[in-house]
Amino acid sequence: MIRVILAEDVRILRETLAAVLDLEDDLDVVGVTGRGDEIVALALETRPDVAVLDIDLPGMDGLSGANELRGRLPSCRVVMLTGLARPGYLRRALSSGVSGFMLKHAPAGELVDAIRAVASGRQAVDPQFALAALQKTDSPLAAREADVLRLAATGAEAEEIAQALSLSVGTVRNYLSSAVMRLGARNRIDAVRIATDEGWI
Repeated sequence: MIRVILAEDVRILRETLAAVLDLEDDLDVVGVTGRGDEIVALALETRPDVAVLDIDLPGMDGLSGANELRGRLPSCRVVMLTGLARPGYLRRALSSGVSGFMLKHAPAGELVDAIRAVASGRQAVDPQFALAALQKTDSPLAAREADVLRLAATGAEAEEIAQALSLSVGTVRNYLSSAVMRLGARNRIDAVRIATDEGWI
């Protein structure tokens, strides 16, 4: 029997997924949550073989939850769910120790197959998602723009970025402005989002 926990913040989807998975003879949903910051506690309490995690969760995103879960309960394999095939997600997921990556609109049978695959030590990536990742375009950012955006993504202010990269504050602001323009973003927060989603930072 494969023990499964499920983290999904949309209640109707969470309950539907749990019901569908419980119909399988070899799957047992042993815990559910709607919050990312409850994943590790739930896993330590229920000792699942596989955690099915939504990527966008309140409290802590699914990728951070997967990374923390890998450190606290390395025997638990992770299948990540997302509604959007963003290439940057796959790279971040693999670096967080995720074994499976499925799109939410995939047929239920594919999710069941993915759970079985990762429980047996294999990887399972939705073919559409893998194709999107392979077709990822090259980053339009200059190396220094990417460095500055990467630090901005952590919440660092221009002064902190300047100190970390040995640049002047004015130069950092210039790099941020040029990155925003190059990505066609509305502001630096939007630029960070675009660059992260595309896997450019």
